[in-house]
Amino acid sequence: MTSKVLAKVNGREITEQDFNNFYGSLGQQVQSQFQGEEGKQRLLDELIYQELFYAEAVESNVEASEAFQIELEKMKEGLLKQFNIKTLIEGVSVTEEEAAAFYNENMHYFKAEPQVQASHILVDTKEEADKILVEINEGLSFEDAAKQYSKCPSNQQGGDLGFFQRGQMVPEFEEVAFEISVDELSKPVQTQFGYHLIQKKAEKDAEVQSLEAVMPQIKQQLLVQKQNNEYLSKVESLKEKYSIEKL
Repeated sequence: MTSKVLAKVNGREITEQDFNNFYGSLGQQVQSQFQGEEGKQRLLDELIYQELFYAEAVESNVEASEAFQIELEKMKEGLLKQFNIKTLIEGVSVTEEEAAAFYNENMHYFKAEPQVQASHILVDTKEEADKILVEINEGLSFEDAAKQYSKCPSNQQGGDLGFFQRGQMVPEFEEVAFEISVDELSKPVQTQFGYHLIQKKAEKDAEVQSLEAVMPQIKQQLLVQKQNNEYLSKVESLKEKYSIEKL
């Protein structure tokens, strides 16, 4: 399918595909400067400016100059090196059988830490926390109390913080969250953020992640290792084939 022509400079077309390729070659930070219709027009202008320089270079026969030929040879050398390496590592692959074997031999790497699911109510003072605790004990649901009193954004979910493991919360909070029983409501707990009432909702024991869940991660890890080994092996064979002098 023919790409839409966006501009012509000295008879040479700038297509939508050219535009997309150029945009894709820019880093995310640079891409952010060319958002919206105005940004696209500025990017197209840049492509047009480059074509103007190309037209002048052709007309002036820059290609025949000694300086250009030196630069061209340098670029050619670099491209040949990178292309040869790219061809080598692209021929490397990892099978699901290899990934499964690694998984079975290294299950300890894929053991998930114990987790708890907890909800909390966060207030500024112990007096507030004590008052809310009384209201809950008298029949107010924890979720309604969180929506009414908690200053944490989780109040919109009834105080629910989801599942977390040790090291993800401040120590004073997680110590209580892991100690209390499921459905148990804690006494006020002080942290740097204020006073919390914590209710444990559920808990998960440490368990090994399934092969299916970690298969992409293992294949990527093994691929990098195999590519590196293939690269180093090739280097060793090339050392025997070609002379090396360190001066």
